[in-house]
Amino acid sequence: MAMGTRKQREKQEDIWIAHTELAAAPGHPFYQRLNELLEAERFDEFVEKRCAKFYAAKYGRPSLTPGIYFRALLIGYFEGIGAERGIAWRLADSLALRRFVGIALDEYTPDHSTISRTRRLIDLDTHREVFSWVLGVLADRGLLKGQRIAIDATTLEANAAMRSIVRRDTGASYEEFLRGLAKASGMATPTREDLARLDRKRKKRTSNKEWKSPADEDARITKMKDGRTHLAHKAEHAVDLDTGAVLAVTLQGADKGDTTTLDETLCEAGMAVAEQIEREAELRPDDKPKVNLAGIEETVTDKGYHSGAMVQRMKAYGVRSYIPEKKPKGRRNWAGKAAEQQAVYANRRRVRGEYGKSLLRRRGELVERSFAHCYETGAMRRCHLRGRENILKRQFVHVGAFNLSLILRKLLGAGTPREWKNRFGRLVLTLYLLFTCRINQKPLCRSRISASVAKCFLRSRTRLRRTSCRKSATCTPGWANDNSPCLNSSRASRIRKFSCHLCGETPTDNLNARPKCDDDNPVCAASSSSRTESATRSVMYSVTRRSCHGAKPPRRSLERAC
Repeated sequence: MAMGTRKQREKQEDIWIAHTELAAAPGHPFYQRLNELLEAERFDEFVEKRCAKFYAAKYGRPSLTPGIYFRALLIGYFEGIGAERGIAWRLADSLALRRFVGIALDEYTPDHSTISRTRRLIDLDTHREVFSWVLGVLADRGLLKGQRIAIDATTLEANAAMRSIVRRDTGASYEEFLRGLAKASGMATPTREDLARLDRKRKKRTSNKEWKSPADEDARITKMKDGRTHLAHKAEHAVDLDTGAVLAVTLQGADKGDTTTLDETLCEAGMAVAEQIEREAELRPDDKPKVNLAGIEETVTDKGYHSGAMVQRMKAYGVRSYIPEKKPKGRRNWAGKAAEQQAVYANRRRVRGEYGKSLLRRRGELVERSFAHCYETGAMRRCHLRGRENILKRQFVHVGAFNLSLILRKLLGAGTPREWKNRFGRLVLTLYLLFTCRINQKPLCRSRISASVAKCFLRSRTRLRRTSCRKSATCTPGWANDNSPCLNSSRASRIRKFSCHLCGETPTDNLNARPKCDDDNPVCAASSSSRTESATRSVMYSVTRRSCHGAKPPRRSLERAC
């Protein structure tokens, strides 16, 4: 075979190319299965019907179809891409993703500006309907119960900088505000050091009541998980504790407390469950319902949501609460609060029970998993969009993709393409281990493995721990001529003598000797693993003996033990 060069491959391209001669690649098996799922549930027909009112009926330039738009946002979750520019570039780069969204090779992929314009064109309620459609697909497959839910919140970094904040009353920047304070205090021409010194003396320097971001007015100044102060949003999830599906997602101001945002998220989750109950009654009136007909019965949160008024409201909603309490500073005064006291004590009894503790463990597992998949590996921890409505649109589709991954994990065993790739690696490793165990059944390989294990322990003998003698004042460091430990050591008489774990033979009185089991004993040579463990025990027995002052045993004793 001759080697080709780059210059030899240079030629003028043909003007006309048959579609049969175009380069083609096999589709990704994960996206093929996802497309089969969407087509079986008639996803394109659903979104086209919901989005028809946003497009012209007859005239106009051909636009980005709703099916391609929502599939592009699904790619953002499955590929871990947060920005719409990255989604557009990845879509143009991959033939498998072209096939997934339904774009032919002779067609251009959508630009990022087209994706963002389509997002602004379609309203928030339509994105919420797409999220509800995904919940219906989960309910059809028994992956949504709606009886027990867990609620928790996390912060999302906003696409705005702290240096750009301005006053709400005057519109002055932070530096202009400090210069005004400096002049008021008598500094005619303050330097940056003077402004920084003056700023450190002020209390509550960045209050959300006084400052805002001109780029994203919905962002609020808050403290992030890593301790930094930044402009951020607060995302809150309601997760089904039976299946791990996200029933509701809300986006709130980051400066709001947990007790003030819980009601909205709980109501959103209750409405979602009620919609699925109504949908089941219309589609399958004679079948056994898969969603809990009584709706949400139990709610689990962390201690940040606990307050007497909140627990009392949960009781008024007809929902049993499992909210752990913070450590009280003293005795509470329940005068005139009999109903609140009764609700708090009942919640405390439920949390301290075994069932309540199991629900709290379940909450920590499933809610944090949804945060990790949606915002860490899903690349939405830092928002690339501005405004609550735009972020929430993307969030509905993003969390809907997380719910679809539960179905794909049930069908394929993998919820993302990356997990599908890792499954192939685990399959190769499993086959290798099975093949290795098959080889180890041969006697020759068994003896070689035993020798290699012994050498491995000999080389790592310096890393083993050796305990010094307790009677260090009266004993002499070193080893005796008969290769036995110091006679003054109180541990010499307590050294455990190992024996063969198969035939029961014990070593001789010499502590350096290995157990004298017959190598030809059919019981000892039953399997390669038994031989390996026997050699390992003998080496470990000689190496781990106690010596005075941490002295190392002679090398020849180790060699004799092997």
